[in-house]
Parts: sequence; C-alpha cells; structure tokens
Amino acid sequence: MAVKKGEEKKVITYEGLKKLEEELSDLKVNQRREIAEKIKEAREHGDLSENAEYDAAKEEQRQIEARIEELEEILKNVIVVDDDEITNDKVSVGCDVKVINTKTKAEYVYKIVGSTEANFLQGKISNESPLGHELMNKKVGAKVEVKAPAGDIVYKILEISKSK
Repeated sequence: MAVKKGEEKKVITYEGLKKLEEELSDLKVNQRREIAEKIKEAREHGDLSENAEYDAAKEEQRQIEARIEELEEILKNVIVVDDDEITNDKVSVGCDVKVINTKTKAEYVYKIVGSTEANFLQGKISNESPLGHELMNKKVGAKVEVKAPAGDIVYKILEISKSK
C-alpha cells in the first residue's frame, strides 16, 4: 500500500504536540467566533458586492479554516516522542546537542525536534534538516559533515542532554 503525500508519519515532541493542540483549540473556539462576529458586522453595513470589510473577513475565515484543516492533518499523522525514551548517550528527537564547528571553533546548542516544530531562530532544528539528520543517533565525540552552499562544515558533538 502506497503512502499518500502528506500522510507520512512525522516525529514530534510532547511540547510540540501541546502547542499544536493549543493552536487548534484557539482557532476553533476563539478565532472562529471572532471572525463570525466580524462577518456579521460587515453584513450589517449593507451591499456585500462592494464591502471590503466583508471581503477581508471572509478571506480571514478561509485562512483560519485552512489552518485548522492543516493542523488536523498534522495531528493525525504524528508520532510523539516519549520523554522516557530520550537518553544522553546518543542524539535523538527531544534532546539538546552542543556542537562545535571544527574550523571556526564556534559552539552552538540545538534542540532536535520534528519538522513541524523546527525554528532555527529559537535553536530548534529538525531531525530531517541536513545537520539534524547527520547528528541523529551519534554519540559525544562524533564528527559530522554537513554540505552547505559555502562549503562543507564539520561539527563535533560536545554534549548531549535531555531537553528541559
């Protein structure tokens, strides 16, 4: 049986699962009610054919409904990482990894997360990203090489810890 696009199971941390569930709940409970009120108010202004406020509210409603559908699809296709399975002996989803760039000697700490949670600016990299993929299942002291547009970068794993 072939897996349809978008139905692949994605790994997610418990923290990431909670955030997605909270966003979905907010969209369904609060934002749906707010947008329904905006649409109602815009309708009261008369002719809908030239009502920019109504058009904007309907567009916002479409975006909310699309995000709800997207979140529901994500949530039905996730595998939640059990915090008890995360160890300090090898890199896995849900752990923090301290690495050093062997050339520049710059040190970085990344939290390894599933692709739906990745946010480089927050130090969260996906297990599917080039660096995250190379780090997976490696131990302290291991070196990994990542191909980058500016050239290959070699990182050495200095520390692995369970995310807090």
